[in-house]
Amino acid sequence: MKKKILVILGVLAIVVGTNLFTAASLIYGYSNSNSAGNVKIKYLEDFIKQNYLYDVKDEDFEVGKLKGLVASLNDPYSEYYTKEEYKELMEFTKGKFFGIGVVITKGEDNLITVISPIKGSPADKAGIKAQDKIIKVNGEEYSADKINEATKVMKGDKGTEVEVTIYRPATGETKNIKLKRDEISVETVIKGKLDNGNLGYIGITEFDENTANDFNKALDDLLKDNVKGLVLDLRGNPGGIVESASAIADRLLPEGMIVYAEDKNKNRVFEFKSDDEKLSIPLTVLVNEGSASASEILAGAVRDYKAGTIIGKKTFGKGIVQTARMFPGGDGIKLTTSQYFTPNGENIHKKGIKPDIEVDLPEDVKGIGLDYLKEDKQLQKAIEVLKKNL
Repeated sequence: MKKKILVILGVLAIVVGTNLFTAASLIYGYSNSNSAGNVKIKYLEDFIKQNYLYDVKDEDFEVGKLKGLVASLNDPYSEYYTKEEYKELMEFTKGKFFGIGVVITKGEDNLITVISPIKGSPADKAGIKAQDKIIKVNGEEYSADKINEATKVMKGDKGTEVEVTIYRPATGETKNIKLKRDEISVETVIKGKLDNGNLGYIGITEFDENTANDFNKALDDLLKDNVKGLVLDLRGNPGGIVESASAIADRLLPEGMIVYAEDKNKNRVFEFKSDDEKLSIPLTVLVNEGSASASEILAGAVRDYKAGTIIGKKTFGKGIVQTARMFPGGDGIKLTTSQYFTPNGENIHKKGIKPDIEVDLPEDVKGIGLDYLKEDKQLQKAIEVLKKNL
């Protein structure tokens, strides 16, 4: 009997709701179908104000409408930003912020997904990996539609603690990790030497406004020291500014197309080409699951020109481009506006770039790069390949 009553009550609620919407149309003076959405929004606002347990402000509604409009696209890379959020977005491209040092995105499973930890950051040192899912912060659950709120909680003063709960799909493991926040001042270019100085190493952690200049300086220094080969490490690099990645590709590749992008009408919205000057020594490029976006532009161009050997694991697979636009009030939007193609005309979105030589890292590896050469199997393979090509 109780089940039947619940069903009837549900039907009554629908009928009453419909009548209220109809009444609202008459009260607010709307009579055509184009205004039906406005009527529903007004009705919902009034209903929430009258019945919601907590106080709600009109400005919360306005922000919610704008965020909802973009969220309706179901695109994890497109988002409306408040003035404060847009400022934080621009600060990130300049390479300095406070927090745990992890680049995240909205996963298609509506979970906060790690693109990559920033090398040397608290998240990196704690063993957080690409494709991990952050499901809780300080014990509170966050889904992908709450990614901005989760980000705010993960940020904080240097030395303060935050606990994140991660789920690792590859193993089915869930664990809590306590991290100390730190200043994440990203040195995007790391330079070094290998094999007793015979080989050069350049690691790029992301592509910001200064990355191309820093890369050129590092490469010039290594070439002056007469290195015979170069390891370019793009592992864990989540991308960044396309112009920076293309400028670096120009330094490495022969004359021709580096990358081009098209909008939904097949109009070419940008393209970058290289000149006839190219790197004259053997090249290996390290990639992994955390290499995304602009990293894949660079790796894809090297692959298509056969200008170097790609080593590691298949990349993240982000072949679409976002445009950031600030509005007069300081708020703004990041919107997917085009998709990019490698020189051979391939779009790698949701596919990634498969390395020429696939190499796994030990599950218990403590780190990658110059400081972890003895356990970094991928870097060891890059050195091996270079020495064979000398």
